[in-house]
Amino acid sequence: MTFKQIGLAVGIISGSLLGLFLKWIQGLTGIKVYVLLLNVDFIPLFASTLPEWLEFSFHLLISCGLGLVFVYLMEKLKVSERGAWLLSLLLTFPTVFLYFPLSYLAVQDAPGLFDVKAITFWTIGHLLYGLSLPPLYYFFAKSNPK
Repeated sequence: MTFKQIGLAVGIISGSLLGLFLKWIQGLTGIKVYVLLLNVDFIPLFASTLPEWLEFSFHLLISCGLGLVFVYLMEKLKVSERGAWLLSLLLTFPTVFLYFPLSYLAVQDAPGLFDVKAITFWTIGHLLYGLSLPPLYYFFAKSNPK
């Protein structure tokens, strides 16, 4: 596999894990963190209701971008296994703060800007996302000897 294929695989799987986690949390609690994850209704082009699969595809596209950046940096900088955890958390950390603009801009029903439970679930989900990057990278990289 090329670094691009590894990055896309890492992005798709980690993004799917995040989506499934937030959908599960939303189902358990009724707090609309999954709706927030997929929300693009504030973009005029997407103001009408889109099917869930298309909104999820946009989410995976962003995740693939992060996966590609992670794999590129891992290989370009020759990051150690210990450093991989730090790199993954550094790349994921800013995504936690996306909660606020997404919540503020949402047209449809979404968690409030200062909903502590929603922010907590959002943060846990994105932490899990970040923690999934290194093992997924090593799984695909080790199955692809150079």
